[in-house]
Parts: sequence; C-alpha cells; structure tokens
Amino acid sequence: MASASSPSPVSIAVQFVLTGVVWGSSFLFIAIALTGMTPAQVAGGRLLFGALALAAIVAIRRERLPRGIRVWGHLCVLSATFCVVPFLLFAWAEQHVSSGLASIFNATTPIMTAIMAWAVFRVESLKLGQLVGIAVGIVGVVVIIAPGAIADVGGSTIAQLALLGATACYGFSLAYMRRFLGDTGLSGIAFAFGYIGPAAAFMVLLSPLILAEPMDLSLPVVGSIVALGVLGTGIAYVWNQNTLRAWGPTRASTVTYITPVVGVALGILILGERISWNEPVGAAVVFLGILLVQQRLRLSRRARV
Repeated sequence: MASASSPSPVSIAVQFVLTGVVWGSSFLFIAIALTGMTPAQVAGGRLLFGALALAAIVAIRRERLPRGIRVWGHLCVLSATFCVVPFLLFAWAEQHVSSGLASIFNATTPIMTAIMAWAVFRVESLKLGQLVGIAVGIVGVVVIIAPGAIADVGGSTIAQLALLGATACYGFSLAYMRRFLGDTGLSGIAFAFGYIGPAAAFMVLLSPLILAEPMDLSLPVVGSIVALGVLGTGIAYVWNQNTLRAWGPTRASTVTYITPVVGVALGILILGERISWNEPVGAAVVFLGILLVQQRLRLSRRARV
C-alpha cells in the first residue's frame, strides 16, 4: 500500500539486491556455525536472534500483532513448516554437502511452491508451459543429484534429498499462506514475527535437549549465528516485504536468481569449496524451469490444467 513514506524505487532496488546477498550468504553462515554447533543449535540460534530482531522492529514501529485463535493456529503451522523443519534440514544437510550446493537447491523453492499451490491447495491453475517448467525443474534436480547417487548412495545423496525436503516445506508454507492467511490485515513485519516468534519459542522449550551437546563458541561461530539470525531471518524479511509490496510477488521472487550465485561464490572464495560440472548445469536447467513456471518463457497461451 503506497504512502508518503513508501520507499523510493532506488531504495527498493537496493533492498532487493541486499536481500539476495544476505540470503545467499546464509549458507556460508550455516557452514561456519556448524564448526562449533550442532544442526539443532544452529537452527535454534538462528530463530532466536531472528525473533529478537523482528520483535525490536515490531516494538519500534508499534506494529499490530496477530489476533484470534484461528490466525495464531495457522501461524503455528507455519512456525513448523516454514521455520523449524526446513532450518533443521538445511543445517543437517550442510554437514554433508557444500554451502554452494545447498544454495543451488534453495533455488527450487518457486517450483515447489507452484506444485503445492496447484496440487495440494488448489489455489492456482497451471498452464501447459508451467507444467513443462515443473518437469524441466525436476530434470535439473536429477542432473544435480544423479552423478553422486550413482557413485555412492550415502550421506551426500541423503543430504540432497533433505535439501529438497526443506524447499518442499518452503513451497508448502507459501501456498499455505495464500490459502489460509491472505486476509490477516497485518503488516509484513508483524506477520513474519507471528510465525518466527513461536518457532523460536518452541526451540527455546527444547533448549535442555539442544544445549546438552557442547558448543565451541569461537568468534566466527558466534558472528555467523548472529548474522544468520539478525540479518537472514530478521532484517532481510523487512527488505523482502518492502520489495513484495512495491514490485509484486512475481518480480520480487527473482531474488532466487541471486541467492545461489552469492552462495556458490562465497563457498568457493571463503571456504575453498569446489563444484562438479553437473551442479551449474543442473542449476541452469532448474532456472529454465523457474522461468517457465513464472511464465517468463511461454509455450502456450491457452492450455490450463
């Protein structure tokens, strides 16, 4: 909703780029945090610092919080499917795969969202070209996974399937929002706090179990988990919501093209990671699928399923 205080077009463009950079950096932060923390500790710390950052923004802006049992019930579902489960899966998987590969898998989120919106929640009808895009995206994922799976069905392959599970959670959650939470009247910040806050509270309740494992809280580990929470799970949500409101969901979703580029580059430059030939090739096929799903490339104008 436009107002006199709405961000300028230049500001929106800057926030869009910063969102892609921060979210692309998240996979590096996860990898560094895992050198001193367990996957559950990484997920819990990320949610805690993210919730604190959003709570501060909500308090400063005096945002109206969600009301009603129905809304809070749906937000608690999102706490699990949009936060706790995928954050745990990403953290666990990065013990076995590179941060760059994790960022590539994250780019499948738009395809997962289209599948969930069409097949599970029936909130979208898909054109023939979009269905072809989903199929192309699946082929891209197979190109990424298959060489390693053929060589050795081990931790790496299972971790890649876990990454797909995480992006499926994201896709489910985004379609769920559209189906059940499209009319809350909340600001984007209050809405995000509504599901990140309960997710953080849930992890705090589990802290006696999570903190039973020792941690090595070196400066890089602490800095990574704080950055992952405050920036990746806190402030970046503010930037993303501003972009969504200014550009709309289709254009704003192109941030998924930035995150894997940043993620792969940081993995190579900072962690010394190497990529196999099939990873960029598979990523390119996935991006082609995304273009078809988002109707930036069209095969047909009439057919709908």
